[in-house]
Amino acid sequence: MFNIFGNKEKVENKVAKILFDNSLIISTAESCTGGLLSSRLTDISGSSRYIKCNFVTYSNDMKQALLGVSEETLEQFGAVSKECAEEMAIGLHARTNADVVVCTTGIAGPTGGSLNKPVGLMYVSIKSKYKSVVREFRLNPKLKRTKMKYKFTQCALEMLLEFLTDNINN
Repeated sequence: MFNIFGNKEKVENKVAKILFDNSLIISTAESCTGGLLSSRLTDISGSSRYIKCNFVTYSNDMKQALLGVSEETLEQFGAVSKECAEEMAIGLHARTNADVVVCTTGIAGPTGGSLNKPVGLMYVSIKSKYKSVVREFRLNPKLKRTKMKYKFTQCALEMLLEFLTDNINN
């Protein structure tokens, strides 16, 4: 199959291989990626062996109810923040007990951004039993929404691959 993005092997295939080879279970919670991250992870045949649970938590009340993000965090920092992404991962990990969780929150646009939180801003959080990381990404705000979401998932998957590769025994 021809890959229009130029990668010889898709990053989700590399992630799946690590998850399969190490019998790891993953869960996701997405906001700005709207389920596309989950879709890419489940595009691999046999993914039911490594996927435990995936949420799309677009609204703040669902971030609170399903993931335990605090009202104070949402009021003080907003849904698109490092703090929210971190709480999403902590809550998802506690609720699913997956080996690793990955969460996304951001602004896919083309509307909805501000000077401090522009379109193209995304936070990805990843947590395992022993380690957690949150990273900020800023993509070109002029990207069409579907392209933005795809690039957001690409960033999340590449970060996940790096996390798994670096922490496979932790």
